[in-house]
Amino acid sequence: MATDLDATFAALADPTRRAILARLAAGEATVTELAAPFAMSQPAISKHLKVLERAGLVSRGRDAQRRPCRLVAGPLREASAWLANYRDYWAESYQRLDALLDELQADDRAAGRRDAAR
Repeated sequence: MATDLDATFAALADPTRRAILARLAAGEATVTELAAPFAMSQPAISKHLKVLERAGLVSRGRDAQRRPCRLVAGPLREASAWLANYRDYWAESYQRLDALLDELQADDRAAGRRDAAR
């Protein structure tokens, strides 16, 4: 699984590849369609697609002369599950920070009442 995660995160490290995945989330597209919004050649987009394919994030089909690309979401689910552990860690850290802030604010209010009573 670590190798799969490594490939997924390596593929996601590039903003062009993330944009390609976002486009494919809306539906299948050809290399020409995927290349349209970018200031790069179709061969450059094809190289990005190969990285995404090796990571298992994209598959290519055949529809007569078209070779549409499709998003494969499974590896993203695995990456999300791995990241969930860290979301839990940060949520717990924020809860501890909130408790500390509440305690400090309560101490400040108590000190203010003591000063006002003098």
